[in-house]
Amino acid sequence: MFPKIPLDEWVENAVDFLETYLSGLFNVVSVLIESIVNGFAAFFHWIPALAFIVLAAALAYYLGRWKFAAFTAIGLLLIDNLGYWDNTLDTLALVVTAALVSVVIGVPLGIWCAQSDRVRGALTPLLDFMQTMPAFVYLIPAVTFFGLGVVPGVIASVIFAVPPTIRLTNLGIRQVPEDLAEAADAFGSTRAQKLFKLQIPLAMPSIMTGINQTIMLSLSMVVIASMIGAQGIGADVYGAVTQIKTGQGFEAGLAIVVLAIVLDRMTQNIVKKKRRGSNV
Repeated sequence: MFPKIPLDEWVENAVDFLETYLSGLFNVVSVLIESIVNGFAAFFHWIPALAFIVLAAALAYYLGRWKFAAFTAIGLLLIDNLGYWDNTLDTLALVVTAALVSVVIGVPLGIWCAQSDRVRGALTPLLDFMQTMPAFVYLIPAVTFFGLGVVPGVIASVIFAVPPTIRLTNLGIRQVPEDLAEAADAFGSTRAQKLFKLQIPLAMPSIMTGINQTIMLSLSMVVIASMIGAQGIGADVYGAVTQIKTGQGFEAGLAIVVLAIVLDRMTQNIVKKKRRGSNV
């Protein structure tokens, strides 16, 4: 038998190295992310519940139909009635922050992948690793670098949720018809003009689909993030599991389901509008 490869020691040494020499950077990132989450949460809580529900229903009506608007209003009223409104807004703030960070990171990387086969070849195995590694594993270094609370939850959510945005941004830009790109070159467009005025607009439906998947994956992490101190509905679900409270767990789970459906349908309808616009 061959001796065991000390992979665990290598990983521990790498983590210790990063913690020693990049602690300042981690502190800056921690403060920035916590400020964004707290800012979103404060804004959401500042809006009265009824006004928030009316605005969400109006947006749902604009993006979809009256049935979707009715579901949004009834679903959010149910969450408020069950007593999970504040925790739902905390969860929404966490999800929005994770999705925002994922988009800021994922869209530029997706564009880079579309413009370079070498970059795509290097990132593809890393994205596969990020999507297949159990999410619990991400929590260990996240807690080591950022401590307990909402920040490691956001970091773990970003690692887990960013691959779809990168992949679908890359796919959307690569699927832009070659004759259109050649026409842009023939008219003297610069690389930036071709990217921002042709490729990204035509790839927007695919990019929005990636953002939709990123939001859903971020939302799926709320319960796991609650295990390391992140507040929100996930904490209610986790508390119900640890205390064997089936009813509370069902109510909290229902709140997550309603929030997931509303966010999913909204982003899907945005994708449909983008596709109709690109086909005009």
